Amino acid sequence: MELLGKSREELRAYCQELGEPGYRGDQLYQWLYAEREFAIERMSNLPGTLREELQREATITLPTVRQRYVSADGSVRYLLGLEKENTNAEAQRDAEKKRAVRPAAAVEAVFMPSEGRQTICISTQAGCAVDCQFCLTAQLGLIRNLTAGEIVAQVLVPLKEMAAQESGVELAARTNVVLMGQGEPLLNFENVMVALRILLDAEGVGLSPKHVTLSTSGIVPGIERFGKEEVRSKLAISLNASCDEQRDVLMPINKKYPLKTLMEACRNYPLRNWEHLTFEYVMLGGVNDSEEDARRVARLLARLKSVKVNLIPWNPGELPYKESTEEAIEEFRRILTDKGVPAFVRYSRGRDVMAACGQLALKEVNESPLRVVG
Repeated sequence: MELLGKSREELRAYCQELGEPGYRGDQLYQWLYAEREFAIERMSNLPGTLREELQREATITLPTVRQRYVSADGSVRYLLGLEKENTNAEAQRDAEKKRAVRPAAAVEAVFMPSEGRQTICISTQAGCAVDCQFCLTAQLGLIRNLTAGEIVAQVLVPLKEMAAQESGVELAARTNVVLMGQGEPLLNFENVMVALRILLDAEGVGLSPKHVTLSTSGIVPGIERFGKEEVRSKLAISLNASCDEQRDVLMPINKKYPLKTLMEACRNYPLRNWEHLTFEYVMLGGVNDSEEDARRVARLLARLKSVKVNLIPWNPGELPYKESTEEAIEEFRRILTDKGVPAFVRYSRGRDVMAACGQLALKEVNESPLRVVG
């Protein structure tokens, strides 16, 4: 039985199967997600006999930190090996059986410290099938979906490390999480929702829905389904183009869910009273950054309520694009704002270690004096 990624109800049921009262599952849940303790022998309020049985029968499988790349701005890109590290040595044979049917993979998460908070960018798939042309992750293709435990672990592992000050970073009071790493979250819907319920549970990881954002390329059925979930994060839409002809080229998913269909889903999306829809727009020099593009974007979003646009300068990679000029970005922002659409320029963190938006492609980078060896 793999424990990481299991809900409170599943852990209660499992403990009852072992002949223990259900509240032992509550204790396990707290140890894993609130305390971030992954060694069963250190779960001190569990009876010794239960701990021994869990060590024989259960596993807590964490990703292996293959490498940490530390940026000059303090961001840390984690290169994580999946299904490699298991806290229960006696259960390694179970992990081997899993690997026989589901290939091991690597994935990335990024820890970004700021004054008063830290943000963790996590992946929901190894690789990605959506094939956005300006994103390095697309070159990997889809390797596989991540499990709920693998998604949650990308938050737990950096927080545990930083709390121990292994990288010399003081853990701030507030944690933001963005599902904006490798993969399309709404194409791994079930596992993503299990992970979000754990992350957003006050007795689990304890994050606020106001501080967690899921980003989608525009999977319309997933957006509609996500809006019906009782427990959910904020939603962001990767727009990146001002018309269908442009978006068909940049984001081939647009051929399946064109802008008219996507905008209709956005109009029908049930925003909470504190919530707005965020649209992300990667600025590609000479491609989607003209003044006319800005006016078209403003018209696209005009009928939506409570929106904002984040303009993201393209981050360099081995792709045939270039960055927009600062002047073009500012003019784009000004036009949107003048048309009543709040717009903000968001420069990515960790560009020097391939940790920025669109750069996550398992790339090795040169050693830096700040680099911490895993």
